[in-house]
Amino acid sequence: MTGTKAQIGDRPTVAIIGGGLSGAAVAWHLARLTPAPRIVVIEPRAELGQGLAYGTPDPAHKLNVPAQRMTLDTSDPLHFQRWLSSSDGPFLPAGSATLAGDIFAPRQVFGRYVAHHLRPFLDAGRIEHLRTHAQAAHRDGEQYRITLATGEELRADRLVLAVSHPEPSVPSGLRTLTAETGLIRDPYAPDALAGIAPDENVLIVGTGLTGADIVASLQERGHRGRIHLLSRHGRFSQPHGPAQDETGADFTVAPERTALGLLRRVRRALATDAEGGLTWHAVFDRLRTQAPTIWAALPQGERRRLLRHLRGLWDIHRFRIAPQTHDTLLRAIAARRVEPIAGAITDATVAPEGIALDLHLRGGGERRLTVDRVVLATGPAHAAAFEVTPVLASLEAGGTIRRDPLGLGILTTTEGNAIDATGAAQETLLIAGPLARGAVGELMGVPEITARAEGIARKLARSLPDAEAPLVAPDRATA
Repeated sequence: MTGTKAQIGDRPTVAIIGGGLSGAAVAWHLARLTPAPRIVVIEPRAELGQGLAYGTPDPAHKLNVPAQRMTLDTSDPLHFQRWLSSSDGPFLPAGSATLAGDIFAPRQVFGRYVAHHLRPFLDAGRIEHLRTHAQAAHRDGEQYRITLATGEELRADRLVLAVSHPEPSVPSGLRTLTAETGLIRDPYAPDALAGIAPDENVLIVGTGLTGADIVASLQERGHRGRIHLLSRHGRFSQPHGPAQDETGADFTVAPERTALGLLRRVRRALATDAEGGLTWHAVFDRLRTQAPTIWAALPQGERRRLLRHLRGLWDIHRFRIAPQTHDTLLRAIAARRVEPIAGAITDATVAPEGIALDLHLRGGGERRLTVDRVVLATGPAHAAAFEVTPVLASLEAGGTIRRDPLGLGILTTTEGNAIDATGAAQETLLIAGPLARGAVGELMGVPEITARAEGIARKLARSLPDAEAPLVAPDRATA
């Protein structure tokens, strides 16, 4: 591509900035729906669909959801599992299946599945992949002018923002540290953990899924040093539950208007289910599926209160850990190779013997801990997305998008349309992926991301001039 290009012939251009799962899923669904647009995905990685979560090459990083619940196509829940069993699917490492028959494949395998289904459209020229960054974007009349890192420009008639996962923010107590002094800010960066020597002592900040991934990776590499896992409450992500009946609870009937009311209602539902022999998993599964209605009923102040007081509890029950990773973590704790700590870092200094950390413990008291490395596992800093993503900053400066007031990403309608500085919904600018969750409350898991991507693709297809009838995709793209 050279110079400035808007469209080929009379075909409108749909530009998708970000080619991880969210952006790749929008492109795939749109290409299947209509041949009308030129679809351009701007993504520096070599393969589409392999963003932060599914681009990791580490086989110790497992899917945290069984294969039968992972799919690109919401109308075909077994799409991924069937691909795994096909001639195109890879051989899985030993231990991928549980005794119950559930498959928890390495996460990179799901990324390969997404890339495989995009390949026919890329080969046919129906989807274009520009391996570069979008540096800026501006509204220009009825179009968008996108400046690429190459210095070239792309003009688009529709724009989809699918940038989702900024690297973790550094906690205030660690801001004296740098990569040179032992801080690993992004544990999923290529070879991020390769420099950790087998006998080094490590502090992992964060006890959720990312923290468990790091423990599994270090154990796989034969790490022998002590690992400390730190978070405010010292809670771990919970394991999956047994096969069981669904809960009878329905949180969409007269939905609660306060965070406290919702908490009390959830507790009552848990107690009722326990009397009937159900585990807590059933209630949290129902909360997940009904999250948009629950969230919509809460005023802004109550949403803020919910995030401040209950988000941690929600996260550890909602984002469940793969059984293999959970087993690795429990065995390491039992062997005293891993120590969970509930507390916060108040100060960090570099000393001759390592990194000296002052901790304030949750139960009261202080502790001095000395380690060789500190690894952040606090998750993506969505609240800082505008500061670290130039294309978002440029759109905000032009009044085209606004920040979500709760720090969850970009302000959107419930259907994903960006809301500009005047409060108007942008029909031609849509937000895919987790940065749109402020409008719906839950948009982090694959089922929610793929359903949202499909909805956005349908909105785009309906809005395009002269869109033809829905297509039947090539066999390889629908298998």
